[in-house]
Amino acid sequence: MSSPRPASRYGDPGFRRLALAPGLIAAVVLFVGIALIGDDAFVYISWGVAVLALIVMVFAVQARHWWWLPVFAAVAVLWNPVVPFGFGGPLWLGAQYVAIIAFLAAGVLIKVPLPPGESRR
Repeated sequence: MSSPRPASRYGDPGFRRLALAPGLIAAVVLFVGIALIGDDAFVYISWGVAVLALIVMVFAVQARHWWWLPVFAAVAVLWNPVVPFGFGGPLWLGAQYVAIIAFLAAGVLIKVPLPPGESRR
């Protein structure tokens, strides 16, 4: 029996991890942001995290991974720079680490299927 696609030694070519790049970038931004908590420059971290959370939400919708939507909607709201929450201290530090883990997990787990007939390049 032959398969319709040739087997790849790198795994199944039937999907792409489009959320991996924004997830990794957001994790780096959040990690750098730990040093800037309470500083005026943290507003730039907030902008980056909020925008990257919305981008990951788009990829979650494309992959039909609906369970990620509330997670990244909460991240986008909590890190929004327009109406900032007055968080600080250990609670905000813990939230940074939780968001890092969420972005990394979503980047690995959100898989957008390839359209039929398209192969990985």
